[in-house]
Amino acid sequence: MKIVPLLSFLCLSVMQLATGQQKQISLEEIYDGTFGTEGLEVLNSMDNGKQYSVLNFNRSSRVSTVDLYDYETQEKVETLVTSADFDEIPYFTSYEFSDDESKVILATEVEPIFRHSRLGIYYVYDVESKELTRISDQKIQEPSLSPDGSKVAYVFENNLYILDLQASETTRVTRDGKINSIINGVTDWVYEEEFAFVKAFEWNSDGSRIAFLRFDESRVPEFSMDVFGQELYPYQYRFKYPKAGEENAGVSLNIYQLKKGETTKVNLGDPYYIPRIKWRNHPQHLSVQTLNRHQNKLVLYDVNAKNMKVSVLLTEKDDAYVDIHDNLTFLADDSFIWTSERDGYNHLYLYNEDGELMNQITEGPWEVTAYYGYDQDEDRVYYQSTENGSINRDVYAISSGGGDKLRLTKQEGTNHADFSADFTYFINTFSNAVSPPVYTLHLAEDGELVKELEDNGELKDILKDYELSPKEFSTLSINGNDLNMWMVKPADFDPSKEYPLLLFQYSGPGSQQVANRWMGTNDYWHQMLAAKGIIVACVDGRGTGLKGRDFKKVTYQELGKYEVEDQIAAAKELSELSYIDPARTGIWGWSYGGFMSTNCLLKGNDTFEMAVAVAPVTSWRFYDTIYTERYMRTPQENASGYDENSPLNYPELLEGDYLLVHGSGDDNVHVQNTMRMIEALVQANKQFDWAIYPDRNHGIYGGNTRLHLYTKMTDFMIENLLKTDNQQIVN
Repeated sequence: MKIVPLLSFLCLSVMQLATGQQKQISLEEIYDGTFGTEGLEVLNSMDNGKQYSVLNFNRSSRVSTVDLYDYETQEKVETLVTSADFDEIPYFTSYEFSDDESKVILATEVEPIFRHSRLGIYYVYDVESKELTRISDQKIQEPSLSPDGSKVAYVFENNLYILDLQASETTRVTRDGKINSIINGVTDWVYEEEFAFVKAFEWNSDGSRIAFLRFDESRVPEFSMDVFGQELYPYQYRFKYPKAGEENAGVSLNIYQLKKGETTKVNLGDPYYIPRIKWRNHPQHLSVQTLNRHQNKLVLYDVNAKNMKVSVLLTEKDDAYVDIHDNLTFLADDSFIWTSERDGYNHLYLYNEDGELMNQITEGPWEVTAYYGYDQDEDRVYYQSTENGSINRDVYAISSGGGDKLRLTKQEGTNHADFSADFTYFINTFSNAVSPPVYTLHLAEDGELVKELEDNGELKDILKDYELSPKEFSTLSINGNDLNMWMVKPADFDPSKEYPLLLFQYSGPGSQQVANRWMGTNDYWHQMLAAKGIIVACVDGRGTGLKGRDFKKVTYQELGKYEVEDQIAAAKELSELSYIDPARTGIWGWSYGGFMSTNCLLKGNDTFEMAVAVAPVTSWRFYDTIYTERYMRTPQENASGYDENSPLNYPELLEGDYLLVHGSGDDNVHVQNTMRMIEALVQANKQFDWAIYPDRNHGIYGGNTRLHLYTKMTDFMIENLLKTDNQQIVN
């Protein structure tokens, strides 16, 4: 077996940090905020590039303010608006400027619908007159100011409206909106979840037109789930949810012309999906992306809103699938920058206004992981990439021609930039496995440090009193690939002893769990388990991201095959280490990770003795169209791919200890997955443990829910991993 160490300096640093520590992390501390990090509030760069705005909330007075700060001095310049000035809005939780920064939308009384969608009461604040206008007496969705701030468009009960702020008149643009049938201006459930956007309308650059999507989901099958609540009788919540192979909502693109009050449907040839719309700088030209059902052909169109002529700008094809992204920037002349995997890795490309390729901007065996923007005055493109190793992120600048590349961040780990509007400055967020987030201000020209803003020194002081173990990074040679891995050993690790092994993983397509960044909540929990005597490891197998197209897409049409093979092989390889007890091997995961841990326990029943699956998919036939068909095609086309890797079809393979957990109110991975798994195991006469959390969604949180869940999982792992010949190890 070959384990190649990476970043060995991390081990030394953490060991030095842990010297003399005595306290061990507890679950209560993980969930009461003891180890929370300090950060900067979400900022919005002002157009002048010298200032940024921040939403602040004073907890004692419960007053919200939008404050302006100077980039260079970091001092507050002024308070733009405060809720203390208005009786009707005691506090607000978000804000959004019009393009000309003359108006601000303020949100209050916001309530979630699904993962990204929200309902709320919204106001428009006039910066000059300091007047406040309520947009609607009802709770509405996605209010958006016109570029000049004179109007605001929004959605109410699946219809699109426009409020003229000067005339105080509201125009109803659509009239056919109906719950669970017709949607105008916002997306349906599956678009929101899998294409990650809700607002499905856009103002053009001069505010004369609005492009919007219309969804007809009348033929989409309806899903219902019981809500138990606090009343005498539970009730059913019903919504449209297209499962793999079932019918999706019909989608159409429409353009509303404000002056004429007319809506025109754009003829795109009945596209199956419209995952993005974006106006170009020319007010008459709209860009539209369409996808076929297999999601292996994306077409970027230009629509002339004056004559409705449609022309193709570019086409992306792939033998597997094409990922949807937001890395489309139109330059002043409507030439544009785009990202693609066409050469095997995700890179930046420059096209002219007619869609002709001018040149590839970035190139190499690494991935562009974020696109920050283009400074046309200096001809500089800013981006984040894995050029310094797939587990690291750095920020770079490069010319549109691909020359003069400059690395702007210097510390090895994860760097993320937030640039000022004129690309004079950027605020960098840096962390790695031994450093909590550090926020610093830099010059965009060369990355020079201007000022440190926050270093989480208080958290560092707190952690000095705790027993921490190093997260050791390495690669593991498995099935012909060098797979990234981290491992956490007990702080008092003794190589002459044998320890149980717990694998944590997710393994979903394009995901990454092995990354050089600061600890999340699960990392603290893994530290706690390590302190009790369990070695915790994570291996990113085939199908995960940031190592090129072929590595990621090898799992196409076979979700759960190669990923499971890699986890089983990794566990076997690690069990050969002298300090690993091969008779005590566990695995756990959530969502896709729950699907993986279940499959590993069954198919690897000679390797794994224990598994915990939280909110698992147990058959991809139960999951939604867009996600599932992207990677699997339809069940009608690929029945074997769906069934041969579904744990429902081989429950008799269960030999080890199994804990199955789900929230009954999960609108994403339905509790149906767990109920069907339970029934399969019962009929196979296999014993297991399970827990259902009433009315909890896919995140299974609220009140003491997370503490209860992780206490249950901790107890289960201690009982089933920390034992030798039925004698439990007490730590």
